[in-house]
Amino acid sequence: MNASAAAVRMTGISKTFGGVRALDDVSLEVMPGEVHALLGGNGAGKSTILKVLNGVHRPDKGTIEVGGVPLTTHTPEASRAAGIAMNYQEMSLVPTLTVAQNIFLTREYRVGTGLIDDREAERRAADLFALLDVFVNPKAIVGDLGAGQKQLTEIAKAISQDAKVLVLDEPSTALAVSDVERLFVFLRKLKAKGVAIIYVSHRMDEIARIADRATILRDGRHVITAPLSDLPIDTMIEHIVGRRSKGLSDVERGATVRGDVLLELKNVSGRHKPENISLTLHRGEVLGLAGLLGSGRSSLARVIAGIDPVVKGEIRIKGRAVVIRKPGDAIAEGVALVPEARATQGIIPAHSVASNMILAVIDRLSAGGLVDTKAANDLTDAQIERLRVKTASRDHAVSTLSGGNQQKVVIGKWLATNPDILILDEPTAGIDIGSKSEIIRLVRELAAAGKGIIMISSELSELLTACDRILVMSEGRVHQDLPREALEDPSVPADDLAHRLQAAEQRLQIEIQKALALQEVSHG
Repeated sequence: MNASAAAVRMTGISKTFGGVRALDDVSLEVMPGEVHALLGGNGAGKSTILKVLNGVHRPDKGTIEVGGVPLTTHTPEASRAAGIAMNYQEMSLVPTLTVAQNIFLTREYRVGTGLIDDREAERRAADLFALLDVFVNPKAIVGDLGAGQKQLTEIAKAISQDAKVLVLDEPSTALAVSDVERLFVFLRKLKAKGVAIIYVSHRMDEIARIADRATILRDGRHVITAPLSDLPIDTMIEHIVGRRSKGLSDVERGATVRGDVLLELKNVSGRHKPENISLTLHRGEVLGLAGLLGSGRSSLARVIAGIDPVVKGEIRIKGRAVVIRKPGDAIAEGVALVPEARATQGIIPAHSVASNMILAVIDRLSAGGLVDTKAANDLTDAQIERLRVKTASRDHAVSTLSGGNQQKVVIGKWLATNPDILILDEPTAGIDIGSKSEIIRLVRELAAAGKGIIMISSELSELLTACDRILVMSEGRVHQDLPREALEDPSVPADDLAHRLQAAEQRLQIEIQKALALQEVSHG
């Protein structure tokens, strides 16, 4: 590696998926011995450009140099050979293998006969954890580990490669504060040795403490690269949020008419998260859950929907204490959950729109083991019309529909159960801005019709457009219960809707960062 060259220089990188431009002429330069933060909101392009660097995706345009040497073969093996190691946000661990086997997967130690030497791998893995000043049993099966130990295993796997460039994508999400501190100590040691570190995090306090410079992306484009001394937290947030297009600011919110309390949680805890949650949801209200990955939003949804057990506390629906042990209990009480993973948990892609639409009520439409075809078709047609699903026919496979229309099918499937309480987990993930606006309009219409809705979204602008109140969560707890109007900036003209949405999003971002800071103080 040329000592005077940038550790990584990516120039003019563009990448398109199915007609959607994820990266548009993005450049990134990281120097040896530098911790370089890569920032941006959901969909900004951070994970995509890192996967291009790591050879998972081939760029449509642009060039990559590592230590001054062009990287012309775009495969994970070529990137690894060039000295790049990456800790994935989604984790790349095999749950049935041991910790040591995962760390050295495809790079196994072998004895003279060529057989894999697990004992040596375990010894080397223990050395890696000693460098991090943490303990994880190298012999443990990964599937048996908690989230924090899995994250430490992923980090150990990345640093085991003796890389010149270390990419850490949200490495602290599942870590205790003490483990984050140990990680930072280790990263400073790597930095002193000349290793270039690309650090991705939504946690601004972490960025301020560990990074030298930051690059901010927004909507697949480069916004700014600057030293951290020139980027106080409020400036970072302003660049991340940017000025919104009129896609969401044009959505009419309408007046909220709150009715009686539909759902009440009193000191509810799950096995790990949520922790001691109390909340109320009224008829006609959209309640948002805001927080970073690992804040406990989806865990709370799963507890209410009966997927995960309640270990403490009480759930009351329409004023009556209920026991929800399984999803069927929740459905019987008028609760429906539209899950985050649409493709794997929401639809059966190869089946027709009609088959998917009736899935949750098939028992109601059946007699003697046979489905009443007319009733099924009538229900499907009514939902297609109600939700404005664009499909040539109810008999077409759901896989032929756009992402937004697939999401409408999932919502329609659960609306067929006629729930009073609808929980939407990332309802607009992976769909275009036009479809997002349609989904949010639908959420407002359902609330106006008397449903109580809980909406989880990592897109703060969506929460601010759809919701009447927003709970800010961190570490499984609620830190703030904010009426939507409390996030308004009175200095912004009432008719400048895009600017008002931008200002509110910045304020909500700041509240999330405050929750993280309080969490850190509480951990000592």
